Amino acid sequence: MKILAFAASNHSKSINRALVEFTATRFADQNPGTEIVTLDLNDYEMPIYSQDRENADGVHPLAQAFRDQISAVDGVIVAFCEHNGFVSAAWKNIFDWMSRIDQKVWCDKPMILLAASPGSRAGANVLASQEMLAPYFGCDLQGTYGVGKWGEAWDGTALTRAEDITAIDDLLSKLAGTLSK
Repeated sequence: MKILAFAASNHSKSINRALVEFTATRFADQNPGTEIVTLDLNDYEMPIYSQDRENADGVHPLAQAFRDQISAVDGVIVAFCEHNGFVSAAWKNIFDWMSRIDQKVWCDKPMILLAASPGSRAGANVLASQEMLAPYFGCDLQGTYGVGKWGEAWDGTALTRAEDITAIDDLLSKLAGTLSK
């Protein structure tokens, strides 16, 4: 089984990167033989999408490379940072470019969507927006979860609150069950 994991953030010290790496490692530990592929959005930086650019130069090759990574795996784990209630500009740009290749950006892959936030709302807005959009962009959504009050939930290497760990393990079990069918 091959899982793609990434934080939809370009911040070098992203709490969402910590969350997605923790979650992906946990999935691999619970499902021996799993290969985890992690991506860094900074490796896919491209000009801001515009129809003029696309008409002049075609779809940016980094957009195709990112989509190829999605297409090549069995499942996806994404952790979204929340910028002003929505996804980061870095992720939105990659997503916009990929949507020009095929509206099924997520390639019908089973996915779990996560968010980490220093506040108590736990990325509720960004998770709600991505959950709403999921069926329109080829996402086989297995569930979402947000970790709020990150400073209380994370000890520098792992999640510490039992309710967060249990909720993530439940999502990982659901993802593993879907992938084993």
